[in-house]
Amino acid sequence: MANGTRGEAELVVAGQPRLLRPSFTALVAAEDELGPLFALVERAGEGQLRLSEMACLFWHCLAARDGLTRDQVGEAVMQAGLAACAAPLRMVLGQILQGAG
Repeated sequence: MANGTRGEAELVVAGQPRLLRPSFTALVAAEDELGPLFALVERAGEGQLRLSEMACLFWHCLAARDGLTRDQVGEAVMQAGLAACAAPLRMVLGQILQGAG
């Protein structure tokens, strides 16, 4: 489902794997809410990324929301745990830093 070469990742939300696609539009929306994305990447690298920031980034990067709520995305992060969310977070942050290969 997810195409890693495009910076896509998957996150299970409400029992279904959901595609995270860090498109330009999604990243602009996340940046509007979270502030500069480079600062977000720096905080993540320092272990200072907040749970709410991760959930917000994932929310904006959902390829299709299909009636999901933002709270469900936050719950999915909590259910999966930070360790399991590290892989999709790395993919999204990598897309922010490197762009499409």
